[in-house]
Amino acid sequence: MTVNEIKKYRKKDAYSYSLGSFPTFELLLNKPEMAEMILVHSDANAELHEKLKQECEKADVKIVYSDKPVEKIRDKDNCMIIGVFKKYHYKLEHNVNHVVLVNPSDMGNLGTIIRSCVGFGITNLALIEPAVDIFHPKVIRASMGAFFRVKFEYFSCFEQYNQEYGNERESYPFMLNGKYRLETLKHPKNKPFALIFGNEASGLEASYLNIGKSVVISHTHDIDSLNLSLATGIGIYEFCKDTAKSAGGKA
Repeated sequence: MTVNEIKKYRKKDAYSYSLGSFPTFELLLNKPEMAEMILVHSDANAELHEKLKQECEKADVKIVYSDKPVEKIRDKDNCMIIGVFKKYHYKLEHNVNHVVLVNPSDMGNLGTIIRSCVGFGITNLALIEPAVDIFHPKVIRASMGAFFRVKFEYFSCFEQYNQEYGNERESYPFMLNGKYRLETLKHPKNKPFALIFGNEASGLEASYLNIGKSVVISHTHDIDSLNLSLATGIGIYEFCKDTAKSAGGKA
């Protein structure tokens, strides 16, 4: 890929972008083999630029100093550094914990959820279609680069995911009419789990009440539901807080 081929992000393209310095450093640290180039604007901070140069040398990734491509693809004027990277695909890992998102539609929510997952040690994410494009630069920016630390896989339906990964783990769909309150739920520590969350607007269908142990997050009746990224963060924390504490994480 050359600088002249740089254009606004499109889902059908074979590459995407990390917009900003922090996500771009995460790209270089965690997926340097996928990095095509780093674009640097002339207004970039000199100290930050020097650090970036060092990381690029370590990762053997070229730096391109040019204002035009940065200005072409950035969506905020204060974005001075952009990573260009090749898209890649994974299979989820067996025998580890998963978060399953059914029909997520908001890019900001997905990025925030990815960051929460990584923060509490979950690095496998299943996306049930139709679902937002995980490679969109807005997702990567909202994740603050945590995107480059997760494995993810798309599935045409929940049944496809469940057939491949469901038998080896306990499933916990989060629903407003869930049978078990999150704060009182006991889950086995010796078996991996899948935390399942629905679409931002519609949640999970009633059929999910028959899958595993359905969970409800208690809140006042003054609201009808919690934001998806917040609900996911609460669920992940409750299931992973002991692991996070033992790892020295800050809750």
